[in-house]
Amino acid sequence: MTDILSHELLQIIWFLLWGLLWGIYFVLDGFDLGMGTLLPFLACTENERRTVYNAAGPYWDGNEVWLITAGGVTFAAFPTAYAVLFSALYAPLLILLFALIFRAVSFEFRNKINDPLWRKVWDVFQFLGNFVPALLLGVAFAGLFQGIPINENGVYMGNLLSLLNIYGLLGGVFFVLMFAVHGALWLNLKSEGILRARAEACAHKLWLPLTGIAVAFLVATAFYTPLYSAYLQTRVLGIIPLLAVTLLFSVRIMLQAGKHISAFASSAGFMLCVTLFGVIGMFPNIVLSSIKPEYSITVTEASSSQLTLTIMLCVALVCVPLVIIYQSWAYKLFAERVTEKSLQSDHAY
Repeated sequence: MTDILSHELLQIIWFLLWGLLWGIYFVLDGFDLGMGTLLPFLACTENERRTVYNAAGPYWDGNEVWLITAGGVTFAAFPTAYAVLFSALYAPLLILLFALIFRAVSFEFRNKINDPLWRKVWDVFQFLGNFVPALLLGVAFAGLFQGIPINENGVYMGNLLSLLNIYGLLGGVFFVLMFAVHGALWLNLKSEGILRARAEACAHKLWLPLTGIAVAFLVATAFYTPLYSAYLQTRVLGIIPLLAVTLLFSVRIMLQAGKHISAFASSAGFMLCVTLFGVIGMFPNIVLSSIKPEYSITVTEASSSQLTLTIMLCVALVCVPLVIIYQSWAYKLFAERVTEKSLQSDHAY
């Protein structure tokens, strides 16, 4: 295969796969993060709170596999970018890690003691373990699109507050709302009764603020980032943001038509297009420098050898379909709604 695929082509393939993996993670773990963020606002009774937990329960750990995969691909395919990003974003990534750990623990420990205060404490951790990662992921990716302060040696010259600028915070709010709508749509598919109606109403109500923030984010992107230059040079790429806008409006149209599965699928497509919009706009850079454009790290500079990328591609062609088949089976196995009867199961959270 090394004779068939050039090093340059392999670099482009893995750059696109890198962006796609992040998009898949956002789509899959996004509804978990969204539901957890909405937990205090949608679930009013103990059974409703347990319904939210069990709507995410069979999936959340499998969904996080894609986060590990995206991080692993960064390390293996673009080690230079990995070194720069994980040192520059060390503080937010550490906070993200601890938040995800507490989220995982809350699933397992919440029902170990039959005490309202005990459960309330873990509900707080469940909320923070979803809201904080959603916010940080938005801030981090907005920072990547805008550029981070690295010098000519790839050394990070900023701190945590460097990411908390207007554009970064706008990205954080955008991601929180995007995941919240996605989570409300999933909860609408997985619950019944009053909670289901409440989740559907929440998706309706949050759609307008999400649309407003999305527009603001797109406008701010033109002023704070160089992403649009790639789309001006290659006009055909404009189909990506156009498709994102179309899918966002499709969410509302499908909701109003009562086509809830289509609404969720539209939300998933919207999130995927948003991710690809940012990633493709960065090309040929993988790490943008906000100090000087010349200090940015390109895909060519950051990538592994041709042999490494070839071996990785062969492994991916074998392993990724197996993961997709397994996760598809898991989603089909737990496709039923969470009901009061299912909450009585010994395996329920």
